[in-house]
Amino acid sequence: MTENEKLDRIAISVRSHRLLRNLLRENPMLETIMRESKNETEAQIGVRNWILSEYNSRKDALRFQSDQVTKRENFEKLSWNDFAIIRILDYIDHAGIEYPDRNLRGEIAVSNPIRLIWLAVIKGTGGAKPDFFIDMIRLFRQLRGESVQVIPERDQIEKWMERYPSGLDPRIVELRKENKERIISLLINKIDAGEIKDSKYFFEEGLSYEDKQKLVREWWENYKFHLRFAIRSPDLLNEMLGHSLDPDTMKILYDAEKAGIPFFVNPYYLSLLHVRVPYFAIGADLAIRHYIVYSRQLVDEFGNIVAWEKEDEVVPGKPNAAGWLLPSYNNIHRRYPEVAILIPDSMGRACGGLCSSCQRMFDFQRGNLNFDLDKLKPTERWPDKLKQLLKYFEEDTQLRDILITGGDALMSSDRTLKELLDGIYDMAQNKHNLNKKRPDGQKTAELQRIRLGTRLLAYLPQRVTPELTKILADFKQKAMAIGIKQFIIQTHFESPMEITPEAREAAQKLISAGWIITNQLVFTTAASRRGHTAKLRQVLNDVGILPYYTFTVKGYMENNFNFAPNARVVQEQLEEKVIGKIVQEHYETIRLFPENADMMVENITALRRFANLPFLGTDRNVLNLPGVGKSLTFRVVGITRYGRRILQFDHDTTRNHSPIIHKMGKVIIIESKSIHEYLRQLEDLGEDPNEYEGLYGYSIGQTEPRVPIYEYPEYDYKVTEELSNIEI
Repeated sequence: MTENEKLDRIAISVRSHRLLRNLLRENPMLETIMRESKNETEAQIGVRNWILSEYNSRKDALRFQSDQVTKRENFEKLSWNDFAIIRILDYIDHAGIEYPDRNLRGEIAVSNPIRLIWLAVIKGTGGAKPDFFIDMIRLFRQLRGESVQVIPERDQIEKWMERYPSGLDPRIVELRKENKERIISLLINKIDAGEIKDSKYFFEEGLSYEDKQKLVREWWENYKFHLRFAIRSPDLLNEMLGHSLDPDTMKILYDAEKAGIPFFVNPYYLSLLHVRVPYFAIGADLAIRHYIVYSRQLVDEFGNIVAWEKEDEVVPGKPNAAGWLLPSYNNIHRRYPEVAILIPDSMGRACGGLCSSCQRMFDFQRGNLNFDLDKLKPTERWPDKLKQLLKYFEEDTQLRDILITGGDALMSSDRTLKELLDGIYDMAQNKHNLNKKRPDGQKTAELQRIRLGTRLLAYLPQRVTPELTKILADFKQKAMAIGIKQFIIQTHFESPMEITPEAREAAQKLISAGWIITNQLVFTTAASRRGHTAKLRQVLNDVGILPYYTFTVKGYMENNFNFAPNARVVQEQLEEKVIGKIVQEHYETIRLFPENADMMVENITALRRFANLPFLGTDRNVLNLPGVGKSLTFRVVGITRYGRRILQFDHDTTRNHSPIIHKMGKVIIIESKSIHEYLRQLEDLGEDPNEYEGLYGYSIGQTEPRVPIYEYPEYDYKVTEELSNIEI
């Protein structure tokens, strides 16, 4: 007897019985089909025939459900109850298929919701939990038209946005001054007591307390000070937060320390957390706090975490999951023909802090990543290795976009970063010169875009110094002469509370160097609250930053606490982000923004005013698939006994992919929490679940088109169609 057959014999709970009774009372035809069916097959056939006969006029739904490849324009034709028709038919079409559930360490999950209802009706068994029946009740209400899609008015969305002050709010700025002084006082005491000893940061004999305060305030402006004094233990974290963490949280943090999960929170970032919670900003810092304070699920899963993205598991000498051959499995990551990631052997492999939902937690678990910063300084062999890595870009036929990240690109020293940029310049110039000798149609793609991936604008804005700004400005000036056109700082702000006066100043320095700044948000539970992401977009625009991606949280049960279901991602896109939607007549204006990058704040402000938009919704909502590529094209094709949805993702048809996607097919993802569990969590965070009405109904997603500013420029010659460095 299989595990699932054993589960089929488990009696449902009293609460599940009551929810089942509601489901049948609201849907008499469903009850008739269940009671008259001799087995699950008859039940499925009965439900299918009922849906096809009752809703045969819904041609758009039936066509969409049968399409192998779906399109945005067809998605936009669907009505609210079309979503329900498609989901019920998909449930039947995918009944009985077994899926390994990485949330349960590879346990097999089977979706067969009609069978679960039939077993519950006929035998009172099946083991389906209340969250399953709640989801089914909502599904059939949507089918009948009793649940409707209500798009909030703009003024309602703006009221939600007002719940979240930014780090530029004068009241928040004052609170953080208190936090800063508290942390400085603690550091002074620890230096005086000999608990902290450092050859650079120490006090001369005879200094008064006021002199020490003045000196530490000066150190505070230097990013290296914050890296040196980063908090690395639960007890010190709690002490720095005024002993405000509760015993349950401390137990989790102690267990995290025992499990080997590193801590690394620098003093500046810690000063952004509330200790004295203001009445006007209750819960406003949660998106930040949940990045620092680990969850029970993460601690329990650490040691069993598996790589989310298949190309993270690379065997030297063999192609990665996308088919690309790489010169170094730990320096270059690649999914797409046009772009590859370069991770230097430098402090750029580390970050200014550790995000609790980091996609690289798998590598921290293996010991490949850590915060031993001194050991990450480049060795004498790095310059030669860099030349070989850049040779890969130079000789590849399609690469035209290099993303330097890690870790964090700006964690590298000025010298290391300058040497890296100089190497990229030489590579790009060589590629340009070699192309002059090639006939049209045989020319290779030349470098057009360079990106630096960094979270230091949020974690440690003191890193953006005049020296760094000059390095970036000088590089852009000479790189433009050889055809590089796009210079992008790709950052990650998670909350409007992270946008502080220091962050604004750092952004302005980078913009003054002629680089545009784009933001990638991870759509955690705290960030998914009504109005939170919309407010972040607005404040980003205020300081000259354009939203780029809004990412579904990656990973399995280790990220359960921070995971917001994809239904909420779609709801946010269609109900909140929509008030920042840019009509096509403004596309050309946005396309020209990089040509006057140093005027980004003024240009964004002018377009917002002219188009009467609270923010520019230039980001796309996507998930990094645990296969190849980013997409939000999905359908809910199954549901577990626990009410966790099973999603079938297709690839983003709007961009170039490795040819391997034609062999891979569609990607299955089992979500780590049910919709009802997510709503309960929001309620624990102080939200009103009634404000999320309609959430259950979002069971289909379709990837949005890119805003033109993110497109590659056209070449004035024809690039070869040949793909190099690939083995399918």
